[in-house]
Amino acid sequence: MERISILAIILGSFLHLACMPANLSAQPDLHRLSIVERGDGNGFVMRFHLSAAADSFKVAQPEPGLIQMMVYSPTLIADNFLEPDKFSVIRNIEYHRSPNGFGVDIFLNEDVYLKANAYPDANRTHLLLNMEWSDAGEIQRLADNTEIILWYGYQDDFTVIDYEFIGGNNDELVRLRNGYEFNVIVIDAGHGGHDPGAINRSLGLRESDIALAVALKVGAYIEEHMPDVEVIYTRKDNSFVELDERGLIATRAKGDLFVSIHANSARNAQAHGTEIFFLGMARSQSALEVMKRENSVVNLENGGGPMQLSDEELIIYELANSGNIAISERIASMIDDQFRTRAQRRSRGVKQAGLMALWHASTPGVLIELGFLSNPNEARYMASEYGQTILASAIFRAIRDFKEEYDRSISVRPENRASND
Repeated sequence: MERISILAIILGSFLHLACMPANLSAQPDLHRLSIVERGDGNGFVMRFHLSAAADSFKVAQPEPGLIQMMVYSPTLIADNFLEPDKFSVIRNIEYHRSPNGFGVDIFLNEDVYLKANAYPDANRTHLLLNMEWSDAGEIQRLADNTEIILWYGYQDDFTVIDYEFIGGNNDELVRLRNGYEFNVIVIDAGHGGHDPGAINRSLGLRESDIALAVALKVGAYIEEHMPDVEVIYTRKDNSFVELDERGLIATRAKGDLFVSIHANSARNAQAHGTEIFFLGMARSQSALEVMKRENSVVNLENGGGPMQLSDEELIIYELANSGNIAISERIASMIDDQFRTRAQRRSRGVKQAGLMALWHASTPGVLIELGFLSNPNEARYMASEYGQTILASAIFRAIRDFKEEYDRSISVRPENRASND
């Protein structure tokens, strides 16, 4: 009897250990994600097939059509997981690897209302994201009281990143209008009015609307977090502003930076990624194509052919505005870095092109292509509140970080100044 009791104790202890949660110090590996319909027909379940338990998780529904789930585990491996088959209610799934773990954005189709919660499965290793049918009112109430999960550290309330000043002794870097202050930024939402820019007809999206939404967000971030900087908009509504007038607004305002925001388009529906341009010699075929497309709006203004700048005009501009170009290239690179490393967008690079919107601004200036409206996935991202928040935050951060860099350079070398007056 005593032997049986001892065996029972040993067996019981073994079973207890077998049912304990996995060691949280283990390195989880995400093998695959799967989605199945619930047995009761009342929704769907996404399963995270993990080799070991994650540290924790979080679910958010910041918009009626968006479900987010973050799996917190800094050591989690998610390099080669199998993606799930999508049900018709799901429009798209985006995956995010961050220093804190791994997350998903589940974009639902229009008029699909699912309420989400998550929990570990019976073995305490896999995670289950339960999506249960609901109604528009309940989901809207959830969205109104839920903070968006901003991937890649955007939730740090714009904490200043201490970039090391890399200007060195380059006098051309700090050619601003009075040499001491970086305090006037002109934000240009591309197109507008009877010029919608690029169009995705199947989704009913227009470049002019997306550019305006992101431009207003960038301006709002600057106004809130950089109160010493004045923001001037070329347009704040769906009005048409002539192309040459946009740059002249920056010149008349004695702006320190001109930022023109656009969305791209291509015949290839798979083309995707961001591009940043500054005025100069067009160095690549893609830059030439953007130059032709953006400058073609002149057709709407003077009835003539598309305006193009000759190599001679660009060389003259470069000789007269080498400081502006140096600053433009630096800021373009910083925006590109934010898009790549913080917003996790595919970069198509920083390029030079002869763009009329920049030509007429006697200030440093960049033209930003947020992504391709011709790509359905990227179009939905740019049209979403989430996507616009991420893109606008990235642009803001680059501007803020350049100002920090510039202010440090002036404090070190106050003689590095020039005038745009």
